[in-house]
Amino acid sequence: MLHWHCHTVFDRMPPAAAAGGIAVVIDVLRASTTMITALAHGARRIVPVADLDEARRLAADLEPPVLLGGERGGIRLPDFDLGNSPLDYTPDRVAGQTLVITTTNGTAALHAARAAREILIGAIINRSAVAAAIRSLARDGDDVHLVCAGTDGLVTAEDLLAAGAILDAAGADATGDSLDPAAREALALFRHAAAGDDLPEALVAEFRRSPGGANLVDLGMAADLPVAAAIDTLPVVPRFNAATADLR
Repeated sequence: MLHWHCHTVFDRMPPAAAAGGIAVVIDVLRASTTMITALAHGARRIVPVADLDEARRLAADLEPPVLLGGERGGIRLPDFDLGNSPLDYTPDRVAGQTLVITTTNGTAALHAARAAREILIGAIINRSAVAAAIRSLARDGDDVHLVCAGTDGLVTAEDLLAAGAILDAAGADATGDSLDPAAREALALFRHAAAGDDLPEALVAEFRRSPGGANLVDLGMAADLPVAAAIDTLPVVPRFNAATADLR
């Protein structure tokens, strides 16, 4: 039996709430989707960093080849090699590279979950693989924390949909597990979206109505939305290694 918790915005999570359990960090638009894509396309490892200056220092100090990626306010920094669009992280660009990545919400959410025993990166594109990884890593009675990054402190539909998608793939409500009210709400939200004929299209429509999605549309980055809505297209589950402070 597992105990599922959904934290709708990472900075509302009580201090050390994830201690000892499994945390799944979710930032569908776009840090989670981008990190999963980067590893699927051959990146050697990802070093997630919350602070801009630290990211620049690490990118300069780590053994090459290293690329610096990320954004602030959705926009790539002028001195960065890559932004935060999954479309930037093509095999010819990232294969064999160490990536230092910093983003407005996603990497901060990851750092907020550092007390967890296991930290995974989840999104819609790898929801079934994440669900399987949780079942494989969990011990009976574990707490599983679905940590939604949100956007600038606001709850975002895309992250709740991903949390619900993971719960659905894990069969969390049909296996004797317990779900907190936020987890049940996320699961219901996903299943409502999945009731139609075209799930990816329904997900993109939800994204466009969310703060994060609307911001990307305004920035001319609407092409990222269908990429993030492509459910179960990648089997990669980035896993944080505390000893090396990276994702592989």
